[in-house]
Amino acid sequence: MSEPVNEFEFERRFFCRELPPEYDDGDVPKLIIQSYFVYTDNYALRIRLTTRDIRIDMTPDLDPLDVLERYRDRFTHAYVTVKGPSVGGTRYEAERGIDTRIAAELVMRGGKPIIKNRYSVWIAEDGWSVDVFGGANAPLIVAEAERATPVTNLTIPKFCVTEITDQPRFNNDGLAGRPFGGWRDDFERELAEEGPRFQQFFGRNRME
Repeated sequence: MSEPVNEFEFERRFFCRELPPEYDDGDVPKLIIQSYFVYTDNYALRIRLTTRDIRIDMTPDLDPLDVLERYRDRFTHAYVTVKGPSVGGTRYEAERGIDTRIAAELVMRGGKPIIKNRYSVWIAEDGWSVDVFGGANAPLIVAEAERATPVTNLTIPKFCVTEITDQPRFNNDGLAGRPFGGWRDDFERELAEEGPRFQQFFGRNRME
């Protein structure tokens, strides 16, 4: 019998339409290229490469594999990650660092790739990640607050339009199988009809 593990991430995630200029301090964001080899029923197996040595605008015509082929020697970190379904802002995640050369070869050979820039910002008492997607997922922007414990009583900045914590279609593995560009218009109509929503069972939401 395997030993129990405590490898869970606690997060809340939000759909955004822009990255406020004050959160781009001029430093090079983390460029992420990742490929999903499993992306079904909210289970995922992912290979990720990252670097802060390249700054690329996230445009709709960007091809993740072309970028990887061009800059493969400038990626500094790589990881293999497995994830389970997300429930109430909690998701199982186990990650291990691997050789960047092997990771690049795996991504070039299979899976569904995603490319994005990640900005790290501090809002109130929390560190946030703001992901700006390119390629088939442009112009999607997702902001995420993550803690070692459940994310309660969160200060939500005004650039967060609506909460997507429990919408698997916005998970990166969901976006790998069904990119945002293909259903953006449907989502915008849905948002216009139903209005923004912020979950109420994570304590008191404090709107910035």
